[in-house]
Amino acid sequence: MAEDPTTARQQSLPPDDPQRYLTVARPNEDEGLPHFGLVGDTYTVLVSGNDTDGKYTLIDMHVPPGGGPPTHRHDFEEMFTVLEGEVELSFRGERLVAKAGETINVPANAPHGFHNGSSEAVRLLCLCAPSGQEEFFAEVGQPVTSRIEPPPALDEESQAAFIKKTKSLAPEYRTQLLLP
Repeated sequence: MAEDPTTARQQSLPPDDPQRYLTVARPNEDEGLPHFGLVGDTYTVLVSGNDTDGKYTLIDMHVPPGGGPPTHRHDFEEMFTVLEGEVELSFRGERLVAKAGETINVPANAPHGFHNGSSEAVRLLCLCAPSGQEEFFAEVGQPVTSRIEPPPALDEESQAAFIKKTKSLAPEYRTQLLLP
């Protein structure tokens, strides 16, 4: 016998978990937020998996002209809202431009990347579900002190070491870099 569909809607909610706290992120003011320089961009973790019981991560991305990651894919959902500027996106080999106020959802496992082809910095809000992407950025990125501070430039040897480290850690974080 099939379950009555109204029964599922009438089930009670679990009790509040007092071990979890409200998270308030002020990226321009809060010096305690982690900022990571990565591929020339600066990523600020606003809400981590520790804050959401692993359900999602929210990252503020400052992408200078010419910035953005190479094409990659991962087994988690990723959504971007363009807060300032416009960004060029690739999705399964197709190109599109997203402008301020627009939101893009990237399904898990789909090859994608983005690039700032403009002369102005772009600001993106990135939500990853479930969490974990912030841990990858912490392992491969370079800590910086603010939301818009660029990472230090890497010489050729440091760039090669960064790429090697990123490639070796990517599978641990359910990510595949699709480098040429």
